[in-house]
Amino acid sequence: MAGPLSGIKILEFQGIGPGPFCTMMLSDMGADVVRIDRAQNVEAGSPLSFSFDFLARGRRSVGVDLKSGEGVESCLRMIEQADVLLEGFRPGVMERLGLGPDVCLARNPRLVYGRMTGWGQEGPLANVAGHDINYIALAGALAHIGRKGEPPVPPLNLVGDFGGGGMLLAFGVVCALVERSVSGQGQVVDAAMVDGVAALMSIIHGAQQTGWWSEERGVNMLDTGAHFYEVYETKDGRYVSIGSIEPQFYAVLIEKLGLAGEELPSQNDRSQWPAMKERFKALFQQKTRDEWCEIMEGTDICFAPVLTMTECREHPHIKARNTFVEAYGAPQAAPAPRYSRSQCEIQGPPPAAGQHSEEVLSDYGFSAEEIKGLKDSKAVA
Repeated sequence: MAGPLSGIKILEFQGIGPGPFCTMMLSDMGADVVRIDRAQNVEAGSPLSFSFDFLARGRRSVGVDLKSGEGVESCLRMIEQADVLLEGFRPGVMERLGLGPDVCLARNPRLVYGRMTGWGQEGPLANVAGHDINYIALAGALAHIGRKGEPPVPPLNLVGDFGGGGMLLAFGVVCALVERSVSGQGQVVDAAMVDGVAALMSIIHGAQQTGWWSEERGVNMLDTGAHFYEVYETKDGRYVSIGSIEPQFYAVLIEKLGLAGEELPSQNDRSQWPAMKERFKALFQQKTRDEWCEIMEGTDICFAPVLTMTECREHPHIKARNTFVEAYGAPQAAPAPRYSRSQCEIQGPPPAAGQHSEEVLSDYGFSAEEIKGLKDSKAVA
């Protein structure tokens, strides 16, 4: 069978980061995604050769001059037939282009109109620039990522852009599609990274309210405060990760470290965590990462070696699950999640800007004469 979103038509207005990640996910699930690129990007000569912009995989591209009345009207004609529109501009930009939610939903009342921003569509900061690091800082996540006595550490741009952003928007869009199947009506999905990051932090907020989680960085169970939830350097300068939270898993860790016969402090005696961490550091320095893998991997310690991107693709578990696939000239993450019946796949390589203009417009009902006219007027490139 095709992917679970097969038959869903999505128009994506070209952006960066979380928006393309959202549409990559939806495309991997079978949706037909068309990216509306700026006509000037086409004229700049975007190369047709393979691109490593994996977030852009699996969609076709149309080059449109959004400052042209003909270009905007062409978009509206496509919107009439689309199920979903996705955009990631600052608030008000789509409205100024003549493509705001009111206009689009008037043309297509069943449209799900997805909006991706950092700060949201309203609020004091709605119209200012920002990036992942700023959104996770304001949303109360960045302050709690890092070691005691050290500055906060940005966790790449995974928490704001992708977890609290693109994945939140994909979730919101699919929920709106489910609701539409009942009501018959589309609606606007306002996905803000600050909101998504706050949701991701729910368990930590709950723990803080009970007094179990301290706002001091690096002293809690999950933020490198505990000796049994930590990364340790090995003899060869590599690293292993330990997550032995439950007492039965901690018991296996103690046994594999050769400490089972010793009288040790209680696992959750926080006053002893720093001393136990020093003890563990010395022990892990006695063997290489691969030697610790021989001892600990496959047990209930909650153990894994810390692998680089290149190394992880070669790990037996990752290979057995085909977590990465070779597609269009490069290894990349396979579509996720997986289904018992639906078959998801990477639908194609990243397109060049405007690569499929004529093909897509024809699919959306434009005649050959209309397409020629749009190209001649440079409304479409």
